[in-house]
Amino acid sequence: MKPNPTHEEYEKARKRSKQKKRLYFHFVLFLISSVFFVILNKVINFHPEMDWYVWAIFAWLFILIIHVVNVFVMNRFFDKEWERRQTEILLKKHQLKLDKLEKKLEQDGVFDQEDSNATEKLNS
Repeated sequence: MKPNPTHEEYEKARKRSKQKKRLYFHFVLFLISSVFFVILNKVINFHPEMDWYVWAIFAWLFILIIHVVNVFVMNRFFDKEWERRQTEILLKKHQLKLDKLEKKLEQDGVFDQEDSNATEKLNS
């Protein structure tokens, strides 16, 4: 049997379920509004000379597709854990560059041992 989830896992699951709930609501609202646009254009003859509702539905569909991609692709792969890993990678790269620069300065004789000790204290 799996142990109880931690607070962090619970919050992540709760946030994910809210995202999906908003997406499903958006989809239902899109369907209802699309039917309303068609009825408004065809039955009530609101501007019957042009099919403006098609453009409105396609524009809304585009926004809905962006919402789907955001929920099921972007948030799934680029979550807080991904952000933390990327930050750690960037910090490691920065530290490597600093170490290389420090070595080069020591080899050139510009950076002596006392400066190195002071730099280590600052980095701590």
